[in-house]
Amino acid sequence: MKIAVLGGGHGCYAAAADLSEAGHEVRLWRRDAAALSAVQAAGSIRLKDADGARDVPIALATADIGVALREAELIVVPSPAVAQADIARAMAPHLVDGQVVFLPPGTFGSVVMAGLVREAGSRADVAWAETGTLPYLARKHGEREVNLTIRALRLPTGVYPARQADAAIAVIRQAYPSVHGCGDALSGALMNAGPIIHPPLMVMNAAPLQHFERWDIHNEGTQPAVRAVTDQLDQERIAVREAFGYGGPHYPLRDHYDNDRWMYGDAHKKLVKSGDWREHIDLHTHRYITEDTVLGLAFLASAARHAGVDAPIAHGLLAIVGGFLGRDLRQGPRSFEALGLAGLAPEALRARLHDGA
Repeated sequence: MKIAVLGGGHGCYAAAADLSEAGHEVRLWRRDAAALSAVQAAGSIRLKDADGARDVPIALATADIGVALREAELIVVPSPAVAQADIARAMAPHLVDGQVVFLPPGTFGSVVMAGLVREAGSRADVAWAETGTLPYLARKHGEREVNLTIRALRLPTGVYPARQADAAIAVIRQAYPSVHGCGDALSGALMNAGPIIHPPLMVMNAAPLQHFERWDIHNEGTQPAVRAVTDQLDQERIAVREAFGYGGPHYPLRDHYDNDRWMYGDAHKKLVKSGDWREHIDLHTHRYITEDTVLGLAFLASAARHAGVDAPIAHGLLAIVGGFLGRDLRQGPRSFEALGLAGLAPEALRARLHDGA
């Protein structure tokens, strides 16, 4: 299958290498041509995983998004949600009917990016899909080297518009057999693990993060008090899913720590053992704040308000982060209010998600 991978981060390089090694024709796009030069010069990405290290040839690495998207059946965008608006506008002139865009994860980016593409003038009939986490736990170790700690075993995925769900899931499963449908885009967005894992870790480790040059919030930072808050926040997420009428599996986050039933299986020990997450984290600029809190947690809190679900942990964490950022995060750009969804009755919301705008 012809696949375009858009972005230059950890997940993007992991996807480009992994999908190429699986036999797909992969075109990797990155807007920063200079940063892409090492991959272009070598014609490959160096992939490291449990099987060792090897160079994986990439069909094309390019800074021209039109070339990357040409004839692509599947477009994978593992970039942070903060990059989605720019990527959507860059994609818009080049999209064609029948393409599938996969956001792992999306932070409701399927609906946001579809709207931005329409605003840019595109009328291509495209399916947008989003899942609960990246297909990989991965970290780049160099300009063209990526270490892949684990691959996801289960990827619940929602589609926008949902009328295209069956066809879109069939396309994505050719690349990621671990994908399974979980309904519409809102269901997919409410599977996103980042806004559940990361805000409690950031807030409750704020002092050591600012004190130590490098800190592993997934190891020393994941203590019983933090886990208790995370579990409560996740129960709020599940309550919101149920209030909107979505059934299980909800993939409760406690399974990430306690057994092998979560999206990555039994991954937490491998994550810590890799050492890749002992890093410098800035409380103002790290994606755990800019993506998972300012966008993702604010989205969850607004969904709770819309559904009439009490979510004190979500709103409390938002208030604390807003305190050190110096702004009110309740009306963020991914809130129901900002997206024009807050006034929709349940039937109208379901119709919008099924049919598209």
